[in-house]
Amino acid sequence: MIENIIWLALGLLVIASLIPLHNKIKLPLAGVSWLFFSIHWMFQWQHYYELEDYVNLFLTIFAAVFSIFIGYILIKKDRRLFGKINGIDTLTSISMMTTAVAISGISYFLFSEIPSMNSWIISTVTDQTVWTGSILGITITRLDWNLIAVNGYKVEIILACTAIESIALFIGIIASVNAPIKRLASAFIISVPVIYGLNLIRNVFVVDAYGMMWFGDPDMSFYIAHTVIAKIGSLIALFLVAYAVLKILPEIIDMIDGILNLVGGIFKNDG
Repeated sequence: MIENIIWLALGLLVIASLIPLHNKIKLPLAGVSWLFFSIHWMFQWQHYYELEDYVNLFLTIFAAVFSIFIGYILIKKDRRLFGKINGIDTLTSISMMTTAVAISGISYFLFSEIPSMNSWIISTVTDQTVWTGSILGITITRLDWNLIAVNGYKVEIILACTAIESIALFIGIIASVNAPIKRLASAFIISVPVIYGLNLIRNVFVVDAYGMMWFGDPDMSFYIAHTVIAKIGSLIALFLVAYAVLKILPEIIDMIDGILNLVGGIFKNDG
């Protein structure tokens, strides 16, 4: 039952996104969608706690709380909050965010929840990691559909190694923007293919550093390469990609401003 909550939430988010902006059922339906979305995230924290992945643990808790908050705002349907605040239309902003979450969610959960899609993307990234290694002069042996090795040291490619989370996020945000197709295409090209390519290089770096013991023993080499260097590098790369996308699509900044103005308006009214 819990596994199906995410599909119910995404389905409702898609429907809410398709409803015209000023239709009276749009806001409450979107609110219910966000509440169902929050239920999914409420059940994810334990997984990351067991993995001792405290960054994603925090993000899942934040996602659950934020989704409840947005759901409450939309169901409350206080029309004083939905209009132009500081020149930004908050109704348009929250509609864009709902669309972005719907598209991002579908783009990600298709691969995380459907076994055949999950196997396909992992196998594809595994194959292309080996190919990228050969281009860079690094011999990577493919042992199985999701298993590679350097110098006999094996690394399993999992969904997190495909960069699908970041790719899905940018696809959703870009698709939610009402802008000329040329700018949308430019934003897509500067983000999705770049993230995918950099992720392949990241995979090659991690497996080679691990197998060739760049930083001491294998375990320490894997930790430094994967958890320290690759993670910092990924954050820097995502920041630069996000900056480039925002330059191309400043409408995204308006959306963010609109959400912040909406939240600020709530606390102002409550005060």
